[in-house]
Amino acid sequence: MTQPILEARNVVKRFGVVTALDHSDFDLYPGEILAVIGDNGAGKSTLIKVLTGALSPDEGQVLVGGKEVRFSSPLEARQAGIETVYQTLALSPALSIADNMFMGRELRKPGFLGKALRMLDRKKMEEVAREKISDLGVQTIQDISQAVETLSGGQRQSVAVARAVAFGSKVVILDEPTAALGVKESRHVLDLILDVKARGIPIVLISHDMPSVFEVADRIHIHRLGKRLCVINPADYTMSDAVAFMTGARQPDEMQMAS
Repeated sequence: MTQPILEARNVVKRFGVVTALDHSDFDLYPGEILAVIGDNGAGKSTLIKVLTGALSPDEGQVLVGGKEVRFSSPLEARQAGIETVYQTLALSPALSIADNMFMGRELRKPGFLGKALRMLDRKKMEEVAREKISDLGVQTIQDISQAVETLSGGQRQSVAVARAVAFGSKVVILDEPTAALGVKESRHVLDLILDVKARGIPIVLISHDMPSVFEVADRIHIHRLGKRLCVINPADYTMSDAVAFMTGARQPDEMQMAS
């Protein structure tokens, strides 16, 4: 049986008297797009924060490649190859595309200039950024030195995804990537997600956009009341079925709950 690349087992997270995660499980397998859906307050965001080191679980385990990890910060998760693109994108509008791509990972010039004077190798960063953007087939960005604030919403999402793919060697997590985008730009982002999958990088897609979820996801993790309710194959269910599971109007059978 295939080993999940990222797992959570019996994870519990409490905030005072509120239990945000109640013995929650999670499995992401190599090369798949796993959508995570759930009603507001279901615990999706808390689960993702635990998986990416933004929160520490009170109980339970997080495993990467079958080995337990205890991330104390998102930086540690990034170092383990887990990159997250949040809904806010975490881009600096006044900086260039290249500067944003390498934010926190800046390249220094070789030799004395880099080591002693800490000078940045901007030429190299622009070359690599251009290569990564081109590799993803992003045709709408021509000038890698232009400020991010001059880009459209879809172009900004492309930069954030390209940054995650460039440095996320194991897993990319996307939080509402099509939120606030128009139809054309949403289409572009979905194509980008499929391209990332084609490179063999597994993706966690958190989204309320049901048509997009059912179009690109291989499996759908439905979160309800702080735990994984079930995992469904989008080919076997409708969007109405998924909403019914999310809201409690319909209960999954035992096979789905064991998935």
